[in-house]
Amino acid sequence: MLRVLSILLLSCSPALAWEVRTGPICELVHEGENASVRVTYDPAIPLYALEIMPGSPWAEGPLFAMRFDGPRGNTIATDRHVITGGGSTLTVTDRGFGNVLNGLEFNHTATALLGDRAVALPLEGAAPAVREFRACASGLVA
Repeated sequence: MLRVLSILLLSCSPALAWEVRTGPICELVHEGENASVRVTYDPAIPLYALEIMPGSPWAEGPLFAMRFDGPRGNTIATDRHVITGGGSTLTVTDRGFGNVLNGLEFNHTATALLGDRAVALPLEGAAPAVREFRACASGLVA
């Protein structure tokens, strides 16, 4: 009976919304209600990339921003974003992602902003995954 109860409790508990995949390229992924997010780090280049894929296409806009709300709130912006896949994916690449990773790790919500569109990304459970991603990107995880 105890075993059945344990299985039932484990199967009813929510899956982690933020996940790290380690390998030659480090990945931090989130399958959310409003959008899917993928942060990668490729040490061979070295280059970070952020991809945000909402349920409906992005429209072109001159400036992309991410607003982080919480204890270490911040807003970062760039005009170096690319929209691909018929508007399905917004991608930003850079050699440093400290502000993005800090925003994801230390806040409650991230909001992707492009033109008049705002896509909210809850960060509940993100902090442990971001720390694991940082370790992978630093080469501390095999």
